[in-house]
Amino acid sequence: MSVQKRNFTIMWFSNFLVSGTMTMIMPFLSLYINSMGDYSEAYVQKWAGLVFGVTFVTAFLMSPVWGRIADKCGYKPILIINGFGIATSVFLMGFVHSVEAFFVLRLFMGIVTGFIPTSLAFISAQTPRNIAGKTMGTLQMGSVSGTLFGPVMGGFLADTFGFQYTFIITSSAVSIAALLVIFGIREIKKEKKISDHEFSRKTVISSIFHHRLILNVLIISSIVQIGLFSIQPLLSLYVSHLTNSTEVALLAGITFSATGVGSLLFARTWGKLGDSIGYEKILSALLVIAFIFIIPQAFVTDLWQLIVLRFLFGIASGGLIPITTALIRREAPIEVQGELMGYNTSFRFLGNIIGPMFGGFISGFIGISSVFFVTGSLFLIAFFIIYFARKKPLQDFEDVLLEEELHAKTTG
Repeated sequence: MSVQKRNFTIMWFSNFLVSGTMTMIMPFLSLYINSMGDYSEAYVQKWAGLVFGVTFVTAFLMSPVWGRIADKCGYKPILIINGFGIATSVFLMGFVHSVEAFFVLRLFMGIVTGFIPTSLAFISAQTPRNIAGKTMGTLQMGSVSGTLFGPVMGGFLADTFGFQYTFIITSSAVSIAALLVIFGIREIKKEKKISDHEFSRKTVISSIFHHRLILNVLIISSIVQIGLFSIQPLLSLYVSHLTNSTEVALLAGITFSATGVGSLLFARTWGKLGDSIGYEKILSALLVIAFIFIIPQAFVTDLWQLIVLRFLFGIASGGLIPITTALIRREAPIEVQGELMGYNTSFRFLGNIIGPMFGGFISGFIGISSVFFVTGSLFLIAFFIIYFARKKPLQDFEDVLLEEELHAKTTG
């Protein structure tokens, strides 16, 4: 097996474990908080939201930082630090006795969740540009699989072994992933050239705002995540309106998983198509398809209709992340690729934070069905953003970096 293929296989499996860890507490989060004391339902619900969301807040802030450090020091050390950091925080969660301590550990876990963007940058750096979409799509299947099976495994482990052992088992699994990185990953260091530049963070940020395509791709990444997460907290309630079954939680889980299954099956296909006919074209098509399949979800009268539409929606949405990642791979110079991947992940985490609050706000004022209309309009807005960006003159991101660096020197 070649070095590149072995690296890819290990990162796929590691991403599966890390993504699963991020979502595995969802089925029993409220129950675990409730086990720490005699709390009111309102108190548990409030802290459940805070404990779950704080990880994404700190991850949003830290992802570009880890990416920048990886660009300078190499990807492997950052993967190891983040891997063991996640494992340690998850392990300690099994021994907390207060909600506040649980909150702090989830906050720390967000600080060390640079694993995913660093892995994307690492694999992207050793992937030829002409197959970046297919490769990123396949790698994305690992993350999607983890997100899909994480809650299922978390619930199963909690029911079978109890809360404490669930955290210990999960921590052990992530530790194994980190050990695989240590002993299995071989990072081929790129040789420094005299012509290589080391750009400041201020220069990189300024260049993002002056490069139309990169900025628009980051905005689209955030919009897509808002669209994906806006309905998730409301899905169980919506399912309960469509069925008389007493197993609402199970049926909601199946409905939720239908989107992930669609994404899992077609992520690689969309990436491969992007490689052959252009990422912007595929991204535009996927945003329109997502719009087409999300609007009818507001009109369903039976649960099976919602499950089918969620699956079809997942087919479209599954290609959005690998295509935006491949676009950044194509545009970004290797010197700042990790940092740009970090910013892309940050914008996605921002969407993860805004989405549930946005969906809850819309639902509270207009009703659950209206969330599908508003979410659909977000995908349509994203389509017009990329549509008008494609009509603008092309820019080379490295040229923009050099211009911003020169501007900073002359004005500084």
